[in-house]
Amino acid sequence: MFLFIEQALNGLQYSALLFLLSAGLTLIFGIMNVVNLAHGSFYMVGAFSAASAVALTGSFFAGALAAVVSAGVYGLIVERLIISKLYQRDHLDQVLATLGVIFFTNALVTLVFGRSPPYMDIPPIFAGSVEVIPGLNYPVMRLAFIGAGIIVALGLWYLISRTRVGMLVRAGADDSDIVEALGINIRRLFLLVFGLGALLCGFAGVMSAPLLAIEIGMGEGILITTFVVIIVGGVGSVRGALVGSLLVGLTDSLGRAYIPIWMSQILPPTAAGSVSASLVSASIYILMAIVLLLKPRGLLPAQR
Repeated sequence: MFLFIEQALNGLQYSALLFLLSAGLTLIFGIMNVVNLAHGSFYMVGAFSAASAVALTGSFFAGALAAVVSAGVYGLIVERLIISKLYQRDHLDQVLATLGVIFFTNALVTLVFGRSPPYMDIPPIFAGSVEVIPGLNYPVMRLAFIGAGIIVALGLWYLISRTRVGMLVRAGADDSDIVEALGINIRRLFLLVFGLGALLCGFAGVMSAPLLAIEIGMGEGILITTFVVIIVGGVGSVRGALVGSLLVGLTDSLGRAYIPIWMSQILPPTAAGSVSASLVSASIYILMAIVLLLKPRGLLPAQR
């Protein structure tokens, strides 16, 4: 029971990270039809900026502000200078251009912050652990991460479903040409969506900085998993991103706990370790394959 609850909470924390990254990316892909491989770079910029700001000021909230501002501003600059030139190009051009942005961002972060990876302690306000059930303590920082993911999910739901900006975003996803013909500045709408996605990446960076290693290229690995989330949930759908994040996060976390146990019971010890490692690594891709077999457009794709 303790193992299951702890791994389920770990899965929810991982799901919160994936949702912060995938929500913006699915909007960018679904509305702007841009394959942005550089999305993880904004996550890295946020983490580095947060760690540096906390080292200078000693304030976690200053680090959070630095992360979202730096990632958001950098995202706006990238959109204006590079992404805006790719809207009418094919996906191969977008992939090559955003791949170049990854290399450039890695070099830029190295130049600005140095080659020594910064370290960020867990802030005092989130230090320690609480007893979630009798006999099981869980870190406050991870619970705060889960709470932040819930708040962001509710905020995005309200923004997209209950505001004029959200109405325009949904209309732009459906038919951007008609929206522009009605007098809406579609380029400004695209800029807003891209900036929102970068800002969410920066927030993910500051929340994960005390828990994960901060290093050059940290966005590339998580980006692959983020694309899996979008495929599972459905391209262009924030609800799909939420459902996909939960499924992928829980599959990964529970798989790491239970697959080795199951394999040790049905295989000899010499083979159980290698088979378990392979299955753990492949678990989210197996999930993606099953979803695509049953629902080729994902579980909750954007309605056209």
